[in-house]
Amino acid sequence: MVSTSEKRPEHILVIEGEAATRNVLSGFLAGRGYRALAVGPDEAVPRFENSRPGAVILNVPGRTALDVLATFREIDRHVPIVVIADRPLFPILEQSAPSAILIARPFDGRELEAAVSAALKHRPAAPAGADDRPPTIDALLLGKSEKMAAVRSLIERVADSDVTVLVRGETGTGKELVARGLRWYSMRRDQPFVKVNCAALPADLLESELFGFERGAFTGAVHAKPGKFEAADHGTMFLDEIGEMSATLQAKLLQVLQDGEFSRLGGLSEVRVDVRVVAATNCDLERAVAAGAFREDLYFRINVVEITLPPLRERRDDIPLLTDHFLKTLQRGARRPSVTALSAETMQLFASYDWPGNVRELENLVKRVVVLGDEQAAHEVIARRQITVPARPQPEACPATVAAAAQADSASRLTSLKDIGRTAAREAERVAILDMLERTRWNRKEAAEILGISYKALLYKIKDNRLDEAS
Repeated sequence: MVSTSEKRPEHILVIEGEAATRNVLSGFLAGRGYRALAVGPDEAVPRFENSRPGAVILNVPGRTALDVLATFREIDRHVPIVVIADRPLFPILEQSAPSAILIARPFDGRELEAAVSAALKHRPAAPAGADDRPPTIDALLLGKSEKMAAVRSLIERVADSDVTVLVRGETGTGKELVARGLRWYSMRRDQPFVKVNCAALPADLLESELFGFERGAFTGAVHAKPGKFEAADHGTMFLDEIGEMSATLQAKLLQVLQDGEFSRLGGLSEVRVDVRVVAATNCDLERAVAAGAFREDLYFRINVVEITLPPLRERRDDIPLLTDHFLKTLQRGARRPSVTALSAETMQLFASYDWPGNVRELENLVKRVVVLGDEQAAHEVIARRQITVPARPQPEACPATVAAAAQADSASRLTSLKDIGRTAAREAERVAILDMLERTRWNRKEAAEILGISYKALLYKIKDNRLDEAS
């Protein structure tokens, strides 16, 4: 057993889906002198980001565990993590999080205590003089180009104003980094940062994710669950791909932005929150507004300040700086040195390529080179992509806009078909009535009986089809 007289980290974050197990785990750790904070998977990311625990114990289902681990590694790869999982999942976990300590289910207290102790021993010591000051804006958004300098300047100017910001730019340009920069330099820096990708979930699931639900709101809602807006209270909410949001959710979001309140699914009372919203999109919202796929009032509400990130092809001078940064970062996490610098030929290739995937594509390609230890891999990938993946100089239409246009086009064609059918039926009716009138020598009463309609109806149809003029 670890002595309680030893210096303990600030706390250990326990992530567990079952409330009863959370209580058992936190009580177990408290009995051994640790300060434990136990939360469900929905609170894991904001809690991790805000408190940076001494270690994490993660005990959630496989897919959720992989998602949480990936997010934690993006935020701070140095926090040690103990993962409790089924043994068949170990190979996948070892690949995605090689530094994690794995415990197989079922486990006992001695295994858990030994794993926590080992995790804390391997936690990197903070460098001398280190503190929790945010990274400089230059380090957060690398680039010496004038366009990137303008972006950094705008972030610094609006970060502390609390206004809603719309971040625009192609996929992979770093829109989330802008949102994090706005949070770091605001008065909400020590409060939660909650990210929601509006394109990742269907509309009904996204609504419950954002606004939560009450017990019994739908089948399977066995207990109430707060949404992301409640998790982000007093902090910052980053709504990525906002152009994907349905009309119903747009109306509810507008209410939150205007009044700071909403109701959970199945709820009767209003929930009040104080959240700064940063929205992002890589599509043409103006076109979406014109097509009726995005609310104009919401567009103006989220677009108080607009920050547009330039694509990498418009700041090619930044490619060497970014490449060097990615190389150094990847080398620090590599088990053995591989490629420490790229040849002049490869850098020339990088400078001439259009990078449709922008900075993210560059990072992934550098990662490929480092992992394989072969620059030729980058040449082959770029040669293949230059043939199959064209650059995208114009903003894409929001999928909601495309869907709305397709629906309108479909409706238009359906209307035309109805008109054609209606016209054809009217003409067929006219021919049939005229033929019967001629057969009965215009004996209207006899014609009505044969056609199976009333005399009065026949007179109306004769007049409507102007057949009396033909007689």
